[in-house]
Amino acid sequence: MIEQRTVPVIAAPMAGGISTPELAATVSGMGGFGFLAAGYLTEEALNGQIARARELTAEPFGVNLFVPGHRRNIELAAYRSRVQAQAQHYGVEPGTAHWDDDLYQAKVELVIAQRIPVVSFTFGCPESSTVERLHSVGAEVVATVTTPSEARQAAESGVDLLCVQGSEAGGHRAVLDDDEATRAGGELIGLLGALRLISAEVELPLIAAGGIVTGADVAAVLASGAVAAQLGTAFMITDEAGTAAAQRAEIAEGTRATEFTRAFSGRPARGLVNRFMRENGPHAPAAYPQLHHLTKPVRAAAGKAGDPEAMSLWAGQTYSQAAARPAAELVQDLVDGARRAFDSGRSKLP
Repeated sequence: MIEQRTVPVIAAPMAGGISTPELAATVSGMGGFGFLAAGYLTEEALNGQIARARELTAEPFGVNLFVPGHRRNIELAAYRSRVQAQAQHYGVEPGTAHWDDDLYQAKVELVIAQRIPVVSFTFGCPESSTVERLHSVGAEVVATVTTPSEARQAAESGVDLLCVQGSEAGGHRAVLDDDEATRAGGELIGLLGALRLISAEVELPLIAAGGIVTGADVAAVLASGAVAAQLGTAFMITDEAGTAAAQRAEIAEGTRATEFTRAFSGRPARGLVNRFMRENGPHAPAAYPQLHHLTKPVRAAAGKAGDPEAMSLWAGQTYSQAAARPAAELVQDLVDGARRAFDSGRSKLP
């Protein structure tokens, strides 16, 4: 399905309201491939987004699911006290820090019932039985990985494609097992290196993700063997995305550094450095999704106030190269830029 699309460009699934039916439908309508992000949605809300996307396009689109991790019983009183101080600034209370599975099984049942043509998984590998059930309704299954060992594990589950996430990527790292002893939750491999290492060990089609913003970037990953380029940050500031105004403004400004942090969710993610990250990041335990629920009211209040200093401003390392525009225009610019890059490369060879 993805390999047969006329444009090898994918709009990454971005949870929290950023990936909209309008964005997915527009990218798919341009010959690329759009995704809806099921993370944090109820089953009913996801069903509504699927219905809306189908109203907007007859082209295929996918759905991304979060695989629940192991429950970690970690003492969070100290971190709650830190968040409480931040919450008071916005006149809200911290949320209840609890573990849940993001309604995983219900969403699996939904995408099967709705016969979604491509289903991708992040934070873990789907069980082989789940992959088989998706295959039985004609779905392609994608697992997101960051290292060769994760790629081998995903391949063993029977998935059809791998989404290779390089260390440049914005948002949550897709590490299958979050190593709390490391800042980034595991080994850091840049995208081009990860593509080479993984393709040498696993014979599956690879989608490239992480730091891709321009047509030249698309050309680079295609030349490195990827079947498609998946972009997140670049689509985050398109007209159709549900990105908060304050985050759009910070991406457009392009002056903040990016770092990995667990401060907002308990899971390592790359975002723009702000006050909340600086003050709380060094103290944040590896407790996902407990910290996500704990900090959610603060992040929401900051967003409502237009204050970027306590928002989770996810963005990739190359975010300053992104430009706001309609999604269709971005897709066309990526195609044109990739062609120019390939032509330029050929001209430099004997």
